[in-house]
Amino acid sequence: MPRFIGRKRELHTLRNTLDEVRSAVGAARPGQCVLMRGRRRVGKSTLVEEFLRQAAVPYLFFTAGGGSAEDELAELLDAMKQSTLPDHSVFAEEAPTQWNAAFRLLAEILPDDTPSVVVIDEVPYLMERVDAFEGMLQRAWDRLLSRKPVLLLLVGSDPSMMRALDSHERPFHQRGREMVVGPLNPADLGDMLDLAPAEAFDAALITGGLPLICREWRPGASMWEFLETALENPISALLVSAERSLAAEFPAQAMGREVLRAIGTGERTFSNIARAAGGIAHSTLTRAADLLIDKQVVATELPLSLRPSKERRYRVADPYLRFWLAFLDPHMAEIERMRGDLTLTRIGSGWTGWRGRAVEPLVRESLARILPAGGLPAAPAVGGYWTRSNDVEIDLVGADRQPVAERLLFLGSIKWLEASPFDAHDLAALHKHRAMLTEDPIPLVAVSRSGVDSPGLQAAFGPADLLEAWRAG
Repeated sequence: MPRFIGRKRELHTLRNTLDEVRSAVGAARPGQCVLMRGRRRVGKSTLVEEFLRQAAVPYLFFTAGGGSAEDELAELLDAMKQSTLPDHSVFAEEAPTQWNAAFRLLAEILPDDTPSVVVIDEVPYLMERVDAFEGMLQRAWDRLLSRKPVLLLLVGSDPSMMRALDSHERPFHQRGREMVVGPLNPADLGDMLDLAPAEAFDAALITGGLPLICREWRPGASMWEFLETALENPISALLVSAERSLAAEFPAQAMGREVLRAIGTGERTFSNIARAAGGIAHSTLTRAADLLIDKQVVATELPLSLRPSKERRYRVADPYLRFWLAFLDPHMAEIERMRGDLTLTRIGSGWTGWRGRAVEPLVRESLARILPAGGLPAAPAVGGYWTRSNDVEIDLVGADRQPVAERLLFLGSIKWLEASPFDAHDLAALHKHRAMLTEDPIPLVAVSRSGVDSPGLQAAFGPADLLEAWRAG
């Protein structure tokens, strides 16, 4: 397996930003700052390590650990010893005991005539534990650091706190450029794991594109071979990554985990989630849901159509976490007593039905990336449509905006089954649902895992087409 794969866009962005620093050496303010955020275990630190390896410039890489202000300073001193910055030994000799002094000393030892990189990983810990950290960082950047040819990378796993760092009422507002690091995409997974297009999408649904889990997947192995191996190991990344992330993000007293489990087991409406979470109060569920949405763990969706709707649905945003909540979390006890074979059998019986719904957001995003194609126009919004009773449910709706569109561009169906192509019966159902949504002859499209066996569609896409959308992006 290659040492590092994917992340071409992110590496290109970081290289370009460092080139801006390099070309501005000697200017009054050559420094640049990037605010990098992404969920835990998505590979941010590995991306930065690869960038530093390729850049081959002096750097400091400091990772906050969530300790006291004094402990974090001690960790910074230890990281400085491993730094490749010139004169880094000065930091140990001075041993600053205040963060203001540490920033001043860091600025002094940064080179004046060559670019360098300073990485502060897990910035949200410092925002929480160090009094007035954001103000001290802002002053240090404005007065000292930005005057050096340095690329400052501020990295964090808490999306809400990283967004807050750049919000207009906070000291560091507009000092840095935002950069979002997502999981490895299906094309990356296909290359990394030597999988056919359809199987690459299966891998995306199981691993969520998290590099730590993907590294345990032997290239060329089938999904079932990977699951069998992982379920035999109680400490495999597939089993423990979700629990560790949840423990880090949600305090024990919050209802976030109970609500998340209710959504993860398939409940999609507010009332059903409340019931599945133990009949919690409306206000409690609202606070918990808002927390989950703010942390980008849960996504909400409204029907995409020409009319407003209140039929909001909730889903777990991370495919891996959704898989873990549905198939692994309820049965950890049997896995820990080395009966992962029972869990594997249960996954086998529920996989096709679960996958059919879980793949929908990924297909919609893939389709949005590939358009215009196949005679379909580019669609600023790609979503779905449903009614409260689900008597009308349309998998794909392309429109000029969402959730209330001025113009519908196409309607479509997703059929993600092995050896079962999209056929005349599926097309008839799509025609019926189109008639219940609009009288206009809007183009019809099918996305099918096993091909199309029916005329009358304006466009059709398969796994290979969708994968190329990610590869091109």
